[in-house]
Amino acid sequence: MREYSSAQELVNNIPYMAMTVLGTAIFVVGFRSSAWGLIAAAAYLAYGAAGAFWIMIFVCPHCRYWNSRLCPCGYGRIAARFREKSPVECFNEKFKKHIPVIVPLWFIPILAGLPVVIRSFSWGLLALLVIFALDAFVVLPLISTKHGCKECPQKDLCPWMKLRGKSAGLPVWRPQT
Repeated sequence: MREYSSAQELVNNIPYMAMTVLGTAIFVVGFRSSAWGLIAAAAYLAYGAAGAFWIMIFVCPHCRYWNSRLCPCGYGRIAARFREKSPVECFNEKFKKHIPVIVPLWFIPILAGLPVVIRSFSWGLLALLVIFALDAFVVLPLISTKHGCKECPQKDLCPWMKLRGKSAGLPVWRPQT
C-alpha cells in the first residue's frame, strides 16, 4: 500500500481547487464585479469548500482508508477530526447518495456564464469558460482516474471507477447490472 505525503495529497486536490476558483472567477468577470456577481462568486466558492467537507463528513468515514495516509486526496485524515469511523460496508451506498450533492459545481458556472457571453461577448469570460470546462471535464477526471483513483487501494470497489469504465479518463456512463 502506498502512503501519500501532504504534497501528494495537495497535487491530487489541485484540479478541484482550480475548478472552484475558476468557477468563482466566472461569476466575478461575467457579472462585472457587480454586487450580485460578487455574492454569486462568494456563494459558489463557499459551495465548493462545503462540498469537499460534505464528502469528508458523509462519505469518508465509511472508507477503508479513513484516518490514514493511504487516502490519495487526504480527505480521510481530515474526516477523522469530524466523525467517528463508520461501517466500511456502507461506502458504496454513501458514495452514491452523497456525490450528487457536489455535481452541480461542474455545471453552475457554465450555465451562468454562457448566457452572459452570448448576450455581451467578452474574450476574458469566454477564456474562463473554456479553461473551466477543460479543467472540470477533462483535467479533473483524468487526474482523478489516472492518478489519484488509479493508486487508490479501494478503486475496485468504488462506484466512481465503475462509472468510468475503461475510458481515457473522461466521464462514461455504464449502467450497473
